[in-house]
Amino acid sequence: MSQTFLKRRLTQWGSALLVACTLPACMSSKPATEGVSAAPQADYKPRVTNRDDATHDGAKDERREKAPTGTVAQATTAQPKTPKVDPRAFAEAEHDESAAVEGAPMQEPSAVMVAAPPPPSPATLAGAGGAPPPMELAKRAAPGPGKSMPSLPMRKPAQDKLAPADADTTHQGNTFENWKPNAFTETAKDSLSTFAADVDTASYTVARRYLQQGNLPPTSAVRVEEFVNYFKYRYAPPEKGAFTVHLEAAPSPFDAKRHFVRVGVQGKVVSRSQRKPAHLVFLIDTSGSMASQDKLPLAKEAIKIAVKNLNENDTVAIVTYAGSTRDVLSPTPATDVKRIHAALDGLESGGGTAMGSGMEMAYKHAVKKASGQVISRVVVLTDGDANIGSVSPESMLESIRKYVAEGVTLTTVGFGMGNYRDDMMEKLADKGNGNSFYVDSYKEAKKVFETQLTGTLEVIAKDVKLQVEFNPAAVSRYRLVGYENRDVADKDFRDDKVDAGEIGAGHNVTALYEVELVKGATESLATVRVRAKAPNGTEASEQAFPLERSLLRDSLEAASPDFRFALAVAATADVLRGNPAAEGWSLATAQKLAEGAVGGDADRAEFVRLVTQARALSGASARGR
Repeated sequence: MSQTFLKRRLTQWGSALLVACTLPACMSSKPATEGVSAAPQADYKPRVTNRDDATHDGAKDERREKAPTGTVAQATTAQPKTPKVDPRAFAEAEHDESAAVEGAPMQEPSAVMVAAPPPPSPATLAGAGGAPPPMELAKRAAPGPGKSMPSLPMRKPAQDKLAPADADTTHQGNTFENWKPNAFTETAKDSLSTFAADVDTASYTVARRYLQQGNLPPTSAVRVEEFVNYFKYRYAPPEKGAFTVHLEAAPSPFDAKRHFVRVGVQGKVVSRSQRKPAHLVFLIDTSGSMASQDKLPLAKEAIKIAVKNLNENDTVAIVTYAGSTRDVLSPTPATDVKRIHAALDGLESGGGTAMGSGMEMAYKHAVKKASGQVISRVVVLTDGDANIGSVSPESMLESIRKYVAEGVTLTTVGFGMGNYRDDMMEKLADKGNGNSFYVDSYKEAKKVFETQLTGTLEVIAKDVKLQVEFNPAAVSRYRLVGYENRDVADKDFRDDKVDAGEIGAGHNVTALYEVELVKGATESLATVRVRAKAPNGTEASEQAFPLERSLLRDSLEAASPDFRFALAVAATADVLRGNPAAEGWSLATAQKLAEGAVGGDADRAEFVRLVTQARALSGASARGR
């Protein structure tokens, strides 16, 4: 090979490498670090696998079957230290709910959402010894013998043109689990439907943030049960025992041949003054990825809200993790507000994310106080990003299981966008016998930390499983709407070693089924069984509740407002996640249904506005209007 030809080839390779390094930088968007006001780009939707809705494929007896992950996490770089801000500013300008949405562009779905990789930094290219010479760059870029230069990865452009300020994206790098929707099951072949109770709400809050920022949420981010259970329903508490069940059925507004059945479980109420003393260990992510205002500053303010609502016998400890873990506050009485606030105000972000070692330290704090007379809980506040550390995710989840046996529960609270690990947050809460929340504003922080966390600290029943046995003489087919990641094998319903969900004091759990009734039948529709253990028990007790024909309303208008609103929420979620079973359903119908059941509730009124936003974003596609 001649010298001239060699130089020409090396020049080509060097140019190709230069393009590979600079093109992603030109095409990628600037990370959003200014809180919830950043406007994201158009969203990409993962493909939803369609299962045959005429038969039951046996997948429901394989616990928690899942489809491929919906989004790939985006690598993050070190962030600056946390700016000195007042998180209460979120209360002033958190949600512009009156923003105009008419004419918003329709989003085009794609097979899988994949975050574009960030451009390599100079440090990455240079390594420890400085930037390599051009000849070395060309040598590294050269393809092997007989191979051509690989094509450069290209990002799909947004459909609409955005101003520079709108180039910030919040969906890239966020990671969600993509679950297959439940298919219709023929009752004659399988009359049992079994699932674990779930009172998580993170999915709804994440989807709300997408919609308020002008994008449809990724389909994999939508979990129907978390949409439905975000709202409270007016179920009467049990007269005795830990909980009671409320049943109701009515015609479908989407298909004249079908009906919906609602199963509502209400836990007993325990007042704040009556509950056991609580020991809360707040595990705070202070890594560089938590620098923006809607992350660490908001998390600190949320903890202050929680402390304000604790009792005089409660204690608080604080552990932080970044590149290393730090024991910031030893167990301190909740009444020592000045000391707790001082510890929080001194926190700043920076470094990597060693979540596993932080989790170990937090649990060691919590287990010291754990007993049958004390509520001991670890509360993790993070964006879920865990990129360094000696503890693997598998080992971390296994250690959590060990501490659950010693009486420590876990709550996960997510913050921010851009590298939010929704999948990790849900798994941690699931393994830790706790709940998963997402906080996007000061208003939501008050809801979670003032009501949902401190108000329901005491677990009244654990490993709560529900099993609905449909009567083949009355119901020909059925499908559970949501709860795919809470599936329990029918044979495990009475196996008390199988883990399930927990219900806190005052919690209610709602599930809906879409059913096809047998024409002319007069028999009862189903029997609902609830099986649960006492908070410190090892053996479960079981209760049965019949779904009598008298609970089947003649019309949807005759159903209770709670039934109609829960149905509107479930239907909206099914449409947003692109469930084939909801193909042709109308968001306009869901909105009208919800409007008639608001009843002066602020959260319900906000939901109606979100459906309006979703309709505008969906345009005239099959997923809406």
